[in-house]
Amino acid sequence: MLSLSRLLTGTVSEGDALRYQRRSAALPSHLLHFSEDKKPVVVWNITRTCNLHCVHCYASAADRPFEGELTTEEGLRVIDDLAAFGSPVVLFSGGEPLSRPDLFTLSRHARERGMRAVLSTNGTLITPEVAREAKEQGFAYVGVSLDGLRDIHDRFRGKRGAFDASIAGIRACREAGVRVGVRFTITRRNQHELPAILDLLEEEDIPRFCMYHLAYSGRGAKISADALDAGETRAAIDLLCDRVLEWHQRGIDKEVLTVDNHADAAYLYLRIKRTQPERAEEVLRLMRWNGGNSSGTGIGCIDYLGNVHPDQFSWHLTLGNVRERPFSEIWTDLSIPLLRGLRNRRELIRGRCAGCRFYDICNGNLRVRAEAATGDLWGHDPACYLADDEIHRPELVGA
Repeated sequence: MLSLSRLLTGTVSEGDALRYQRRSAALPSHLLHFSEDKKPVVVWNITRTCNLHCVHCYASAADRPFEGELTTEEGLRVIDDLAAFGSPVVLFSGGEPLSRPDLFTLSRHARERGMRAVLSTNGTLITPEVAREAKEQGFAYVGVSLDGLRDIHDRFRGKRGAFDASIAGIRACREAGVRVGVRFTITRRNQHELPAILDLLEEEDIPRFCMYHLAYSGRGAKISADALDAGETRAAIDLLCDRVLEWHQRGIDKEVLTVDNHADAAYLYLRIKRTQPERAEEVLRLMRWNGGNSSGTGIGCIDYLGNVHPDQFSWHLTLGNVRERPFSEIWTDLSIPLLRGLRNRRELIRGRCAGCRFYDICNGNLRVRAEAATGDLWGHDPACYLADDEIHRPELVGA
């Protein structure tokens, strides 16, 4: 996750992170990317049941019950373990997490144990009452997924009326005082909707926007041909940067992040080096602290069955199960070859990524996308949109 707006506008600095000694437990949420200890943010897919059928769903969720979900008591024990381990954030996802009746019991317990609870939702089930409950029961942030305006969004989500219901959910969160943002996965099917979605953020006074690059996982793997090419990706990032600067000049505070393509860091650095050279070295240092992809290090996943994965897109890669061993034990067990490999991936990664001068701010990008495209977990991630001369010219990278 790259905080494009904060790095581009200079609203975050080295001193901000150093003030908290770069420790996960102390850092505010907007500085967690720069922590030194990299305690994992845990995405917990508490259910695979969902009332929608999204074309890019990595969980291949469906509108039916799935057997074997962790019980409430098992979930409370998971939270106790995560809190004791020092995980700063638990992100409740799905499926649609609001379809579980014990969601607020779990979120309240996370808050009481000192963790930040985040909700990832399609927003359609958020009524004013649900929004008030989310506020009362510990959710620090609610991310609502939108794929475009009404027609495109409803088509992506497989249900007429989904867009209007999601917008109503966002408005309910705003009225209840819950911090809310939009999550947008960009593909060739909806890239033309990006300007309109950014307009919507301003019209609805939504403070946060996360643009996700397509991960070839779950149903997302079936539409991998819809991933943007290099030119289209660069155009999307340029559009985001231009809008961020326009908002900043107008005094409009929006947090804009990009997710799941860590070449974004290098591309942003090159832009800052060209347009704000006096800030380039500090930005590069912050990006090195961020470290790029953190699958298996700074982010982990627990699925609805209790299986532990390196990230939310790698359900086919399992490290263990919390019914058999606590997450904290699994996450620190370097006898697990996959976990050991992800922690020492530089010596394993092959192809174009291996010789990249921006490796330390990208960390080899998204491994499951590389595996889906090449058949090799340690191969080249095809979503990298940097040109060869950008990767290999040493004068482009500061000391």
